[in-house]
Amino acid sequence: MPMSITEIEQALKVLRLGGIRATLEARAVQATAGELSFMDAFAMLLQDELDRRKSRLLERRFIVSGLKERKTLSEFDWSFNPKLPKKAIMELMSLSFVSHHEDALIIGAPGTGKSHIGKAIALAAIGSEHRVVYREAHVLFEDILQASNLGTKKKFMKILADADLLIIDDLGLTQLAPQNGEDILDIIMSRYEKKSTLITSNRIISDWDKMLCDATLSSAVLDRLMHHCNFLKFEGRSYRLREAGQKLAASAAETTQVQTA
Repeated sequence: MPMSITEIEQALKVLRLGGIRATLEARAVQATAGELSFMDAFAMLLQDELDRRKSRLLERRFIVSGLKERKTLSEFDWSFNPKLPKKAIMELMSLSFVSHHEDALIIGAPGTGKSHIGKAIALAAIGSEHRVVYREAHVLFEDILQASNLGTKKKFMKILADADLLIIDDLGLTQLAPQNGEDILDIIMSRYEKKSTLITSNRIISDWDKMLCDATLSSAVLDRLMHHCNFLKFEGRSYRLREAGQKLAASAAETTQVQTA
C-alpha cells in the first residue's frame, strides 16, 4: 500500500535521512510537474542527503578544530603590506603541503597577518575534509597541562599527533616554561614525516634556543621541522595598529562633530 507524504517523512526521520526529508516536497513537485524524471529526482534526493551530511561533517570538524572564527583570504588586505610572500601563501592555501606531509613556518613581527593566514589555511583544510587542530600556543600549553592534571595527557597528545594539520599560532608570544619546550618536541617528533604542522611565531630562528629554554632541544625541534618545511617571512606594518589608528581617528571625528553641533 502506498505511503502518504507524512508517512514517508516519518520513515525518513527514523532512517535519519534528514537531507532527503528537507527537500522531498520540492523534488516531488518537480517530478509531478514533469520537470524531472523519477531517476533524476531520486538522484537529486540522494545528492541532497550527501550534501547535508558533508555540511554537518564540516561543521563538526570546524568545532572540534578549536577555530573560533572563519578567516578567508577574500577579506585580507594585500595592498597594506605588499612585501608579504603572496605566491608562497597561495601555495600553502592549495594544501599540497598537507597532502605531502610537509610543514610550514611563518615568522614575522606582530600584526603582519600571520594568524589571519594560519586561520584561513585551517578553514580551507577543514573544507577539504582534513582533520585540523588549531591552537594559540598559550592555549595549547594550558590544554596540555589540564590534560596532564586529569590523567588524559596521552589521549590528548594522540589527538595532536593524528590531526592531518596542526596549527600552533603565536609560538613565543609569551614566555615558555621548560616543560613547554619538551611538549613541542614531543609533538613535532610524533608528527614528523607523517602529518603536517604549521607554526606562526614572532621569534626569529636564532632566538629559538632561548624561546624553548634549551639549545639541544631547540636543535632537535628545528631539525625535524625544517627538513620538509615551507618557510615564510612576513615583513611590513601592523594591521592591528592600523585598525587601532582608524578607530581613534573615527572617535576623534565623532567627538569633534558633537562639540561643533
